[in-house]
Amino acid sequence: MNAEWDGKPYHPISLEYRKRFGGKVVKVPVSIADSCPNREGLKGMKTCIFCDEHGSFAYADTQKESLRNQIELHRAKVASRFNAAKFLVYFQAYTTTFTALNRLKDGFEIALSYPDTVGLVVGTRPDCLSEAVLRTWREYGEKTYVAVEVGVQSFDDDQLSWMRRGHNGAQAIRGIERIAKESGAEVGIHLMFGWPTENDKQIIETARLCNSLPISNVKLHNLHVLANTPLADMYHAGEFQPIDLDLYAHRVALFLDHLDPRIAVHRLAALSNRWDELIAPEWVRHKMRSFQGMIDRINEAGVYQGRSFTSNHQ
Repeated sequence: MNAEWDGKPYHPISLEYRKRFGGKVVKVPVSIADSCPNREGLKGMKTCIFCDEHGSFAYADTQKESLRNQIELHRAKVASRFNAAKFLVYFQAYTTTFTALNRLKDGFEIALSYPDTVGLVVGTRPDCLSEAVLRTWREYGEKTYVAVEVGVQSFDDDQLSWMRRGHNGAQAIRGIERIAKESGAEVGIHLMFGWPTENDKQIIETARLCNSLPISNVKLHNLHVLANTPLADMYHAGEFQPIDLDLYAHRVALFLDHLDPRIAVHRLAALSNRWDELIAPEWVRHKMRSFQGMIDRINEAGVYQGRSFTSNHQ
């Protein structure tokens, strides 16, 4: 285990932020997009089975506020909580690149007008990458830090079809490679664990695929059931059973074990901050207890990020 990881069994993204910006940096989530290709039914697509009406936005109660109001409200929250004075403005909800390019640029300008904003983070998906968007990221990357987080969720085509993502694994890989090559932005990906067809072999293969891609970070989510989603209907019909904490921790440990230690990790799980929407599993309600439970299980197994990475590449 690396001594720089603050005692964690993985490479925390906070370490990279400290190195790059010379101190603690936290992300300020904002929303400027109104929808995504799935919700609009493009090419016959349907809403992803797990996505709630807020497009996975962290602060749904302020989603209709102006961008300036969102930045100031959310910055105050995270500054107090994390004792930070530098911020990345994170365009999080829905598919940010599905909005008009001028609106995106205006959003960037507003975000950068704050002297304590040290960079931009944009959430998107593999099939919403126009040449104009990639060019815009490159232009802004010449004057500030630009990172892109791609909602991949899985590289398995059966799982992608089941969740109704509207893209396949090959498209995800091509999208990641295009962003890295054509925009110059730092690329991260979001992955979900807890699919019905998931197995240990697939988790290891996913880690190895990540190692081969031009990405610098990953963010892990656990598939959980929120109210008013297609997945909620499946859960109530007995067609889906969410993953329990022990198995999820095992899968996370397996993934980290084979993940290149150069790749930073944002988080190990997505823990619900809207309890009124959460249906299952119960452990998702308990952020710190569940996080510590995962860390304990990983440590008990003697696992740390990259432990098996060298042997995989000899």
